[in-house]
Amino acid sequence: MKVKVLFFASLREQLGTAGEELDLPGGVSTVGGLRAHLKARGGMYEKVLSEKNLVRAAVNQDMVQQGAAIKAGDEVAFFPPVTGG
Repeated sequence: MKVKVLFFASLREQLGTAGEELDLPGGVSTVGGLRAHLKARGGMYEKVLSEKNLVRAAVNQDMVQQGAAIKAGDEVAFFPPVTGG
């Protein structure tokens, strides 16, 4: 299953990429599963996507929880919480 993954704000800066297209293994079917898959790369991915870091997610521009399903062709965005003022 191929999805487009985007990283915003400090995540993009720390990872050094705005995003990529990934062909996911069969067991990855949720946002949380994708996050774990990316974290398993190690290095900055492991640090930035650690469970101790608050990371928000959106699928096709709709805010979702970690248990949200993803399907082929989806766009999944990860970003830190933002504040306004």
